[in-house]
Amino acid sequence: MKSLANEFFKTMADGAVAHQAAQADRYDLIVNGIKNETDLAQQVNLVEQMVARGVDAMVIAPADSKALIPALQRAQAAGVLVINIDNRLDATALAQAGLTIPFVGPDNRAGARAVGEVLAAELPAGAPVAIIEGVPTAFNGQQRRAGFEDAMRAAGMEIVGVQAGNWELAKANTIASAMLTRHPQLAAILCANDSMALGAVAAVTAAGRPEVKIVGFDNISAVQPLLADGRILATADQHAGDLAVFGIEAALRILSGEAAPADRTTTVDVITP
Repeated sequence: MKSLANEFFKTMADGAVAHQAAQADRYDLIVNGIKNETDLAQQVNLVEQMVARGVDAMVIAPADSKALIPALQRAQAAGVLVINIDNRLDATALAQAGLTIPFVGPDNRAGARAVGEVLAAELPAGAPVAIIEGVPTAFNGQQRRAGFEDAMRAAGMEIVGVQAGNWELAKANTIASAMLTRHPQLAAILCANDSMALGAVAAVTAAGRPEVKIVGFDNISAVQPLLADGRILATADQHAGDLAVFGIEAALRILSGEAAPADRTTTVDVITP
């Protein structure tokens, strides 16, 4: 997985552990994650460790859509089955490496657009808005930014700034604070995950700007009170507890002799108060 400091991935891990506990005679499970969202070297190292341990299959949420491909290519060459979840690996880079890796995960662009449409319904046309995106080299981050932009442009909003928060609360807090200073009329901040939305809420609170609307993505438990009291307007639930399980089940089917499945698009639900 990506960062275990992010509640989303803790929920993902818990779902996988519960699935394995219910059928411990079927497979063994090793759960790994990295310290923060940009620790690519550590995630590559974890892939190589699992190859050295002789695992049969690896279900991975890559921190970067291109940088992990060489390590996964070595894993496949060593006979390890690889399933891609959550953040889709770059299709062009996969083709160049001669790899076919099944993907199980949500349509992030559609999910982000749906969240953005909830926000747009609360704003007048032409309102200035800003976007805090995730890691720019991660496909899911690119897709969420695109989905937010789709919704804002369709509703006639003015996007006055886009900056990368790298999925992290503290970085997003700093960015949001600067955006609020730079744009006194800012009406909303769209955050590509809930950790960054929490950082934006803290910035809005510190600036005394409660009228600035915030949306996020992931529906982690930490945002529930903020949804309830209106400090966060909406988020998207991509069902973290199921994502790793779907990847594990795909791997088990292939290992039992079934053909590799087609890519699977999983559900994203918009969550509002």
